[in-house]
Amino acid sequence: MKTILLSIAVRPMRISGSLVLLIAGTFLHQNAMANPVTVNLGSASSFGVLAGSGITVGGAANSTTINGNIGTYPTTTITGLGNVVLNGVNHAGDSFTQNAKNDLSTAFSAAAGQSATTSYTPGSDLGGLTLTAGVYADPTSFGLTGTLTLDAQGNPNAVFIIQAGSSLTTGSGSSVILINGAQANNVFWVVGSSATLGMNANFTGTILASTSITADTGAVIDGSLLAENGTVALDDNSVTVPTEEVVPSVPDVYATLPLLGFALVSLSVLPRRWRPGKTDVRPGVDANGRKS
Repeated sequence: MKTILLSIAVRPMRISGSLVLLIAGTFLHQNAMANPVTVNLGSASSFGVLAGSGITVGGAANSTTINGNIGTYPTTTITGLGNVVLNGVNHAGDSFTQNAKNDLSTAFSAAAGQSATTSYTPGSDLGGLTLTAGVYADPTSFGLTGTLTLDAQGNPNAVFIIQAGSSLTTGSGSSVILINGAQANNVFWVVGSSATLGMNANFTGTILASTSITADTGAVIDGSLLAENGTVALDDNSVTVPTEEVVPSVPDVYATLPLLGFALVSLSVLPRRWRPGKTDVRPGVDANGRKS
């Protein structure tokens, strides 16, 4: 009778620990699936503007500010350089630019190849939406009128990848805003053809375009404009290479749950005599479970 009672008392503890571990593993799996792999830009990461067929800058003298490097290859023409305040290096078509172009091609393929967590009908507009970490794909073109909000949900490593099969067009005065720890250096726009940013748009994230990128008058970009094959056209803009912000460390609940599960399971199967501070006080039985 004593043995049966002991077995009944221990088994629920084992089941409880196993359930916690199972739930914790499920949360961890779901979190891993939700957050895509970040895009490694390699040497292209230091470029505010990188093109394949030249860079053109309209507007008045010093009307465009680029915080980052610039370069173009194989066409090395840069028109309107006098209109630029460049806080970086003009690599033109040098070897550094050529290496960056190779890294851009690799990054574009990697980003375009990630599986979508959410797919949209052709020609969808992202205005008014709030997106969490993930890969969002439209087989043809994405538009943006109004405001798109990217919510990291407290995770500074949250990655957002927006894949447009053909084009990306943002409306005048549109904006992309970041909340709850989202960072511009973790936002990537992968465009199968060309991207156009509307007048006075406030845009966040790095554009990797297969062909060309155009920023209309007054557009502000917290990110890089990287055109693999075509041109990058600017006109009275501000472009800033995004950097990683220092965010206070916050425990990741999804990473902590599996550890908690393992701990509970270990405690549930640990012999009673090894539990700290516990002694067997049953009549006629010593601390090692033997009859006295």
